[in-house]
Parts: sequence; C-alpha cells; structure tokens
Amino acid sequence: MGHTVSEYLERSPTARARARLDLGAGRAVTIWENHNDRVFYDRPEGHAFSLYLRGGTGTRRLDAGGIAGWPGAICVLPEGQSSEWDITTPFRFLHLVLPDAALRAGFSRIHDRDARYFDLPELMYAASPDLSEPLLRLAQAAVAADALAGDEAMADLIQRLPERRVSLRGGLTSRQLGRAEEWIAAHLDGPIRLADLAEAAGLSEYHFHRMFRTSRGTSPHKWVTMRRVEAAKARLRGAGSIAEVASACGFACQSHLTRVFKAETGVTPALYRRSLMGRES
Repeated sequence: MGHTVSEYLERSPTARARARLDLGAGRAVTIWENHNDRVFYDRPEGHAFSLYLRGGTGTRRLDAGGIAGWPGAICVLPEGQSSEWDITTPFRFLHLVLPDAALRAGFSRIHDRDARYFDLPELMYAASPDLSEPLLRLAQAAVAADALAGDEAMADLIQRLPERRVSLRGGLTSRQLGRAEEWIAAHLDGPIRLADLAEAAGLSEYHFHRMFRTSRGTSPHKWVTMRRVEAAKARLRGAGSIAEVASACGFACQSHLTRVFKAETGVTPALYRRSLMGRES
C-alpha cells in the first residue's frame, strides 16, 4: 500500500476534483468528475466510501465481472482492496477516504465500544439509505466548504456502521476503560501521563499502552488528543476566549490548540466558532 484512491485519481488525465473538504486526521472528502478512463487502485491506503451523484451507468468494475453503476449507488472498499475500473461515460461521484486508525478510533468513541467490534465489509453498487444520507451530506459540505457540517455527517456515518460479532481476548475490560476515561475527564485541563492512566487501570505502563491500543484502535496519547479536541469543540460554543478554551482543555497555549485542532478537524478553532455562530444567526 502506498496511495489513497484520491491520489490514484490525481494521476488520471481525465479525472477532475470539483470540490474537496479536509476533515483532519487524514480524513478527506472529494467530489470527482471523470470519463473515458481506466483506473486501477493497487492496495490503496485508507477505507474508501463512494457515492455516485450523477451518472455511473458507464462505469464498470472489471475485476468484479464488469458490473456497472448507477446514480445513487454506494461502493465501500476496505483498506488494501485492489480494484480496476473502466469508465466510458461522464459521471460525478463522491470519494470519502478514512485512515484505518482514525476510523477504528472514531468507531470506538462514537459507539463506546471496543474497536475490535468494528466491521467494514466490501460493498459494490449497493442501495443503502443509512449510508447514502450522511454521504450525500458530506458531498454538500464539500461543495459549501463547511467543515462543521462535514464533521456532523461523518459522525452520523460512523454511527450507522455495523458491528460484528467477535469473541474478545486481551485488551482492557470495560471497568479498566471506564477508570481510564474517568481519569482523562477529571484531568483534561492539565498534564495526563501514561503512568497515571495505567495506575487507574491497575496495570503496568507497557501493558496498559498495548492493551489500550487493542481496545480503542489507537494509542492513549492520540485518544487523549481526541478527547481534548472534543472538549474544545464544546467550549467553543460558549463565550470564553480561545485562549481560555485552550487552557481549560489542557493545551499549552492558544497556538498549541490551533495547531492540534486544525490537524484533527481541518479547520482552526476561530473558523469552527464562526461556523457555529453562522448557524445560530
């Protein structure tokens, strides 16, 4: 693996990106138009969701028997799934690319479940209102360059993803995860050390770090960062200054919050707050 599906399309002589929205943490939404093309995705990085917005009957997946698409069709390609496509007529489609770690951590956070329950089977030209509704909202957010709307649609999409039945071995118990979460919530405005979280869970630092990643799909440091950003989003709805928000959420200063917030969400705290105010006006 080395490239996302969007990076493969960027090499195409006919594909054109008509709108793009960066949602941070490697998550990106792009609306493409293409025609008269042959595309091969060789074990791409990231999970790819596609929604055909207009046309698609002239788009066939060659390695799946040459089946053709249609307007409203959804395709889901799990990370590393190679595919080859022949495109004969113009069509417009959305691509959502989600890194595996970001999607697993998001699933674990939104569902409040062990990340190993996450399941993303391949879909090919499916009709799924549960998925098409948030994907269509993501397309609208990309056209409007509205990161807040995109963030909300993304959360709804992940909420609707199915779980799989699995017998869990290893990882942290729900009680250990609960204790770690309580520590994070109680100390979000200050330093949070791995030793503190491990002690709260009753484990060594090494064992806690390894088991936490198994259960949450990401590292404790990344998880705490996600929690700080979520707390900052909530506080940005209030009247406090961005510097005060940074201090309350455990960031060293306003510039530190701005740098991390943009990396995680695709926008600065100031722009995020303006988006909130625009909705309320």
